[in-house]
Amino acid sequence: MADQGAFEGANGAMPQLNVIAQYTKDLSFENPNAPRSLAPQQQGPNISIQVNVNAAQIDQNDYEVSLQIEGTAGEGAGLLFQFELNYAGIFKLLNIPEGDLHPVVMIECPRLLFPFARQIIADAVRNGGFPPLMLEPIDFVSLYRQRIENQVPSSQLS
Repeated sequence: MADQGAFEGANGAMPQLNVIAQYTKDLSFENPNAPRSLAPQQQGPNISIQVNVNAAQIDQNDYEVSLQIEGTAGEGAGLLFQFELNYAGIFKLLNIPEGDLHPVVMIECPRLLFPFARQIIADAVRNGGFPPLMLEPIDFVSLYRQRIENQVPSSQLS
């Protein structure tokens, strides 16, 4: 049997991560070369995706976590489409040890947001006249470690 004490917060209570709300803050989809871009392609386009996570404490236990995903398909005159999505959530974190708070906010919260953001992007691309773009799962642990190594200010968390 596992030691239940290993999962308890500082005051002996179990840690909790609750999703209070999820919402699209900003969504942009551009199909600048339509209708030419809708013609069948000989080969798949070069797809480029950038991901960023930001967080801000909005109350004693509440954090807004924002997952920003930008992408393009094609380049230059051959640009098929581009999109930007800022998808966010409000999370209540209770009984999380101080040393674990930042990783929970920057890894676990965006991990919970990602499937919804992925669906929004797939729908936007499909509604733009293309096959849905199904993003590969994102390794938020690696993204977090890379950010820490580069010492990029990631949020307004203290």
